[in-house]
Amino acid sequence: MYIERLELKDYRNYDSIQLDFSSKINVFIGENAQGKTNLMESLYVLSMAKSHRTANDKELIRWDADYGKIKGDIQKKYGRLPLELILSKKGKKAKVNHLEQTKLSYYIGQLNVVMFAPEDLYLVKGSPQVRRRFLDMEIGQISPVYLHDLLHFQKVLKQRNHILKQHQGKSLLNDVMFDVYTEQYIDAAVKVIQKRFQFMDLLQKWAEPIHFGISRGLEKLTVSYHTASGIKADWSENEMKEHLEKRLFESQKRELDRGVTLTGPHRDDLQFFVNNYDVQTFGSQGQQRTTALSLKLAEIELIKQEVGEAPVLLLDDVLSELDDYRQSHLLNTIQGDVQTFVTTTSVDGLAHETIQQAQMFHVEQGAVVIKQ
Repeated sequence: MYIERLELKDYRNYDSIQLDFSSKINVFIGENAQGKTNLMESLYVLSMAKSHRTANDKELIRWDADYGKIKGDIQKKYGRLPLELILSKKGKKAKVNHLEQTKLSYYIGQLNVVMFAPEDLYLVKGSPQVRRRFLDMEIGQISPVYLHDLLHFQKVLKQRNHILKQHQGKSLLNDVMFDVYTEQYIDAAVKVIQKRFQFMDLLQKWAEPIHFGISRGLEKLTVSYHTASGIKADWSENEMKEHLEKRLFESQKRELDRGVTLTGPHRDDLQFFVNNYDVQTFGSQGQQRTTALSLKLAEIELIKQEVGEAPVLLLDDVLSELDDYRQSHLLNTIQGDVQTFVTTTSVDGLAHETIQQAQMFHVEQGAVVIKQ
């Protein structure tokens, strides 16, 4: 798949713009704070219906406008697909093929993207929240059911936490609704955990050989999903539920002290091992960056396998963060069948033929000009 055309109306620092893209490589060149990342962000929002930079949709709307609009024509293997997002202070509307969608989960997954930004280089050594977000966003692209299950889990977690907060500091909790929410919580949590385990198996399948190649055959990467509750991947659904129920019962006194749910998918994490050493704790910066790059390249292959066509790759100011070898490996991998968008302040240091053959766009103060 690829993005054929993008239209922005009152988005960030763009009042109105329309761009036609190459199906291969597109490069946005310009100084900092001119709008390159805003363009890249708009492509991500077009796909995911949310920004990777802010949780507040109001920030996406041009400061003096009532609403913002992102439209894109997507070329997929079965034909052209128009997508549209309207962002307002009251919320957002999503359209697929000109038809408004009743749920965002029906919209997400129509356009698959893989974003690689400088902050993704900290995927390995960053907080568990960053890695959980990575998991949820990537699984959500290929599984609308997961998005539904995750939203349900988050809703029940909020309800359960509300009762715990009301009873915080007490030694006992005798509340019928709390028991109901706990039962719902266990069911919802296990669905999320099972899907995460399945996704991690797929990610491991692709990430291991990619990392082996980038490391010139010197390193074996192992990626695993670590549950705070101690649930294991090979357990049956009933075993998972029984174990989580036991852990919740054991931790109820501490939950009452804290006023929050202490075990479940919202406390889980990813672990990365290179040659059986924990990369997060013992890995060099180079190994951590290679691991992050391997994960992103594995995402491309995983989506290609699950969806049947390659996703769009967004490289936001990341090439300058990679050394020449990793940079070349990345560009060699995407050459051919992956539409790629790159932001950079200059192409002078990017000698790779893939970049030299790209469609160039010069960005300056919210205006975009095609460079010949």
